[in-house]
Amino acid sequence: MGVTLVIIGAIAAGAFGIWSLRPIPSYSSEGVEAGSPFGVTFRIENTNAWFPLSNLRIRCVMTHGGAPEMPSVEASDLRFPGGTSDLEPGQSATFKCPFHALPGSASGDELGVALRSEIYFRSEYDLPVVRSFRVPNNKGPFILNTRFLPPRWTGKRTGD
Repeated sequence: MGVTLVIIGAIAAGAFGIWSLRPIPSYSSEGVEAGSPFGVTFRIENTNAWFPLSNLRIRCVMTHGGAPEMPSVEASDLRFPGGTSDLEPGQSATFKCPFHALPGSASGDELGVALRSEIYFRSEYDLPVVRSFRVPNNKGPFILNTRFLPPRWTGKRTGD
């Protein structure tokens, strides 16, 4: 009985250790220089020192001014270093969120729409060591921050 409990405890500790060391992506955006505030390039970085983000997939989600969230869209122009779908520790990749047919785009008020919108990123990648298990990661909300020049999408602070 005692040996069984030790084995179960070791398996649980190993699983917890693998889970707590998993890589978690970090997101940022380039500045909105010209054109649509939704046409900006985003950056994803693997901040983990040991494990890669393997077989990475990113989806973008936008909510607009209290309206229900729009369907998620696959990130476009995803550019990994080395041409693979993996991000090694410390590496970063760039992508865009192809939001089409936005509310307000017909009236030409994309900036107004962007100021009332939030963007979320839903990524999925293989768990290190146990590659057959996919890890979901949801980050957001990101808002268009006009305190920066040029404006950029930043994480929304608590209380904003």
